[in-house]
Amino acid sequence: MIKTYEIAGKFEHEANAASLLYAPPAKPLMFRKTMRYLFDYEGDESALDAFVSKVLVDAISQEEHHDGAPLWPNANLILDYGMKGGALDLEKEAILSYYRTLSQPAFTLKKLTLKTRLYVFGEGAEPSIFVRDIVNPAIHTHEVLKAA
Repeated sequence: MIKTYEIAGKFEHEANAASLLYAPPAKPLMFRKTMRYLFDYEGDESALDAFVSKVLVDAISQEEHHDGAPLWPNANLILDYGMKGGALDLEKEAILSYYRTLSQPAFTLKKLTLKTRLYVFGEGAEPSIFVRDIVNPAIHTHEVLKAA
């Protein structure tokens, strides 16, 4: 079974998308960024929820969502990107290392995938520009989920 958690900062706001790009966009664009954790697991879903809440979420400054729906569906562009399977992902390795220390986790973690999700707001959010400037094809996979 696969369950997705999206973690967003409670106090973060839209920021200027020019800060992500090598050259400023033709029109003003704003963005929000979240982290998505895709767990392929077997076992107790509530134990997985508790694991995520304890290990991945700072209850003061972050909030978790796990319905799979985009947090900001009005975004003109949604881009997911993450590390390729063979690339070293230190955050993923730290999560897996912690999981392996649990004596009886009540769920079996078969696979973990981490993705950064970028929501871009504004007319002219051209996917190819964001992919070109953010995604490194040597180490990243990416998917454009929504384009204006």
